[in-house]
Amino acid sequence: MDATRRQFLQSVSAAAAASTVVGKAEVSAASTAEREAGAAAASAGTAARAGQQSATDPLGVRADFPVVENGIYLDSPYIAPSPLQVIEAGQAFLDAKAHDPVPLGAMLEETDRVRRKFAELIGAKEPEIGILDATSAGENLVANSLDLEAGDNVVIDDLHYETTFVLYRHLEKTRGVELRILESEDGAASPEEFAELIDDRTRLVSVSWVSHQNGYRHDLKALAELAHAHSAFLYADAIQGIGMLALDVEEIGIDFLTSGTYKWLLGGFGVAPFYVRESLQDLVKPDRLGAFSIARNLGDFRFELHKSGRKYMYATPAFGAVFQLRAGLDYLLQVGVENIERHTVSLAGHIHESLTDQGYEVLTPAGNKSAIVTFNHGRDHERITRALDEAGIQATLREEGGQIRVGPALFNNAAEIEKFLDLTGRWM
Repeated sequence: MDATRRQFLQSVSAAAAASTVVGKAEVSAASTAEREAGAAAASAGTAARAGQQSATDPLGVRADFPVVENGIYLDSPYIAPSPLQVIEAGQAFLDAKAHDPVPLGAMLEETDRVRRKFAELIGAKEPEIGILDATSAGENLVANSLDLEAGDNVVIDDLHYETTFVLYRHLEKTRGVELRILESEDGAASPEEFAELIDDRTRLVSVSWVSHQNGYRHDLKALAELAHAHSAFLYADAIQGIGMLALDVEEIGIDFLTSGTYKWLLGGFGVAPFYVRESLQDLVKPDRLGAFSIARNLGDFRFELHKSGRKYMYATPAFGAVFQLRAGLDYLLQVGVENIERHTVSLAGHIHESLTDQGYEVLTPAGNKSAIVTFNHGRDHERITRALDEAGIQATLREEGGQIRVGPALFNNAAEIEKFLDLTGRWM
């Protein structure tokens, strides 16, 4: 811990030493070499410690997750536990706040590092990444930038998160926009079914890449092609996918996405990277301005404003969460999201197959390629809650306790899954 804090303080001190003031916003003028030196120092303590793969620890990460000592944690779709490296980054930031607060220039440098790292994670470019405070903020920005009017329609499905329904019902009422909601069938919403609702007045298709309800993984590439064929855009709420599943936004052709960081990105609360395709940067305008909007001071209280994704951060973000996210992104990039996807989706597939064999109604489609599985347990929910607690298993009970949602993460192993399935088998 002490070494990590020293590295952290050395990193932010180096970045701060090269900062200048432009108007009322302090921005870094550090050279590329200085930035990379600071980045190396800050990330020195973020590498996965364990690294020793085994049958009980296929990705070599369990030593980094104290949660495994407390029982069987299958609730990452709700809130994912952070590895020690992320916690240490947050603690180091607070420790600096107590002893030698981090200068603004250094915090802005770290925010730009996060933008670069997130871009690397999803196959984007740094200018395409902005920093918001919540997943919902991204879809609000997109929807309000499209100048939707009476006669336009937005197409979603019933597997989406509540924010989307609130947003478009409001626009339906205030602007006369038509909201078209695809009813999922057997827990799925295929591109072919979406096609029946999309026409030349469709302005936006919006989905949760991976549904929080049952883990259904939408075919983003097919939906992007479908939307673009009608001159519409595709937006994805990606909070249940990024960090669990590999993604290349350029290959897929997605237009916009946002993701909070407290789930599969292993971070904290109050920060949400926002992707806007480079060619659409002028379309999606910031809905407010502030000192951090300034790219250059022109004198006489006139300013040139940021034009890239940097423009969406108009004021002070949750810098502590920014430092945590940086550590989380470093961690994921080292372990490899492709490895995480292979491991967790395999575990989820085994859960799905076993629950089906045990006779449960599984609400996640068979063959689904995400790490989330939801099923109806068909028992008294208080009894089920007690049984889970006694077994030391943490999962989400949904729909007034009638459903169980589980999501194995990178730190879970096959033995833990078998203990969960042994318990569900006894319920039958």
